[in-house]
This record gives sequence, C-alpha cells and structure tokens, in this order.
Amino acid sequence: MSLTPDLLLHAYSVGVFPMAEHREDDEIFWVDPKRRGIFPIDQFHISRSLAKTIRRNAYDISVNRAFDQVVDACADRAETWINGEIFARYQDLHAMGHAHSLEVWDQEGNLVGGVYGVSLGGGFFGESMFSRQRDTSKIALAYLMDRLRQAGFQLCDTQFLTPHLASLGAIEISRAAYKARLQQALEHDADFEAPQLPSPALLLQRMTQTS
Repeated sequence: MSLTPDLLLHAYSVGVFPMAEHREDDEIFWVDPKRRGIFPIDQFHISRSLAKTIRRNAYDISVNRAFDQVVDACADRAETWINGEIFARYQDLHAMGHAHSLEVWDQEGNLVGGVYGVSLGGGFFGESMFSRQRDTSKIALAYLMDRLRQAGFQLCDTQFLTPHLASLGAIEISRAAYKARLQQALEHDADFEAPQLPSPALLLQRMTQTS
C-alpha cells in the first residue's frame, strides 16, 4: 500500500503514525505504542535558565516559513526514521494545511532550531525537533505550546516519552487513554496559523499563569 496524504491523516485519526528504519530504507511501518507520550498543553515547564534565554530576545521566531528546511534538519542525524517518501508526504500535508513548522532564527538569519508536526481537528501530532544552538529546540517548543493553547488545540502528541520531554512537562499515558483523548480532540476545531506570535515577555507571562 502506497503512502498517501489521505492515508496519513486517517492513520493519525486512529492513533498510529509511520516510521522507516533509516533514511535509505524504502519500507514504511506503522507504530501504535502501548504507552504514549503527550504534552498537557497547559503544563509546559520553563526553567529559570530557559526563561532567561527567552527574555534576552536574541532569536526570531516564525511559523511555516521554512517547513522543508525544518524537516530536513530533523532528518540530518546519524539515525533517522524520516525517509524520502515520508518527507514527501509531509510536504503534501503542509501544502494541504495539515503540517506545520515553527522556526527559530539567530540574528544573522541562520535557522538554529525548530519543530514540526501534523494538525487534525483539535489534535497536534508532534513529529520531530532539532537544535543547532543551546536551548533552541526548547524555545521552539515553548512557542509551540503557547500557539496550541491560543489556537484551541486539545491534544499534543509526542509519540514517545523521553527524559528530555519529561523534564519539560510531558507525561506518558496508556494507549487506551490516548485514544480516548484523541477522539475528544478530533471533535474540536483548531487553527494553527490563527494566533499571532507573542513577544518574549507575553510568552513568559502566559506560561507562568498556566504552568
């Protein structure tokens, strides 16, 4: 069965997602973890050091400005599950308005961090992130979580829970609990592109109020 944008969206709607063994492997398999990582959208944890970095306002943030570059950067590592077909289908989803990126740029205009994922109804399915300078993926996640909250998303899926994500507030739930939350989220509408990007001060104020 060939991978199509419609098949991908159906997969997300029932709680599964695609992976490849490595970049050069043409085979794609579907994953439905017994334990699922999620970010409670109002519980993202900003440490004092991360807040200090954000407050310095040394980076520019954008949304959907460089989707292909973000996915490419996420795949630029020794081991990646993003093969050519998966990359192409996420480009298709981006063109359809179902895949999004959030970028972090330094003052010289270099892309130094970012995150991307898929949106469907009130669910956002985080796929991958990268960092080329200290804390830039955390900065991307902070702005992402604020955007999801402002846009009305009900669920932020991280697929798996890692120690890094747990330190930022992510938790692990059972497959059954995840699918129940997923179905509730799909009953809502959310618009990833609607919110305006906040200033660093407003971002930190919102995070302090909700975390």
